[in-house]
Amino acid sequence: MNKVFVSSYGIKNLSIIKTIEKFSKNNINNIELSSNKYINKKEIKKILKFKKIKFKLHNYFPPPEIPFVINLASKDPNIIKKSINNIKKSIILSKKLKSSFFSFHAGFRIDPAASELGNSLYGKICDKKTALQIFKKNILLIHRFSKIHKIKLLIENNVITKKNFLNYKDNPMLLTSPNDIRRFFKSLPKDIGLLLDVAHLKVSSKTEGFSLKKAFEILNPIVKGYHLSDNNGLIDNNQKFKKNSFFFKFLKKDLNYYAIEVYKTTAKELFIQKKIIENFIK
Repeated sequence: MNKVFVSSYGIKNLSIIKTIEKFSKNNINNIELSSNKYINKKEIKKILKFKKIKFKLHNYFPPPEIPFVINLASKDPNIIKKSINNIKKSIILSKKLKSSFFSFHAGFRIDPAASELGNSLYGKICDKKTALQIFKKNILLIHRFSKIHKIKLLIENNVITKKNFLNYKDNPMLLTSPNDIRRFFKSLPKDIGLLLDVAHLKVSSKTEGFSLKKAFEILNPIVKGYHLSDNNGLIDNNQKFKKNSFFFKFLKKDLNYYAIEVYKTTAKELFIQKKIIENFIK
């Protein structure tokens, strides 16, 4: 089934090429490429030679030699320039890999260091309205570029933990609540879709106090793909899911993209996770 993909982040202790080979040996031939380790030109050429593997690229792939956090809502012109250039490279590589779309994260009201992601955040917070305006402006710029290369865009919802909310006494992330997400997408071209990270939504619902059921109802009309994992509702730690995990009550079954973002496990376990999704949507 060509709709279900597995994130290359699933087993992080291998190189990207070794990960692809390991996945393929375990009958995982649909792979979402995502990495925070530099991928050189030789590795890119090797990826292009995997003819039996279907790839999708996500956010930071291929990652640059000097790490930084992609943030299309930044007030820093240098970060914007690096973010746009990296995404353009991803779009071009997506085309070479015959992928139909490229997905990336919603912006931040701060400029976090790469080491802060998934942990406590610091840095001066930007006005929300200003950040959204900057984010939209840069999305439209990338959208024009992506249309030239016939690659559609998906934007992933962010996650806000209670710890980071209390730290700022505000939400330093953009697009975490269903109403904010829906409102923002109404201002975008209709061919830009939402990549709904269900685990992000679960944590954000605990922090911001919104109903998960209502959130899925609000967002389903704009959802074009899913990131799938589970957690305890407090932190997004990419845990395995079960057949009865919370999101199965709400998932659409007619999409073309279901990506498994379960980390720190084995290729065999990821194959089992893949079968759970395939059985659900068939």
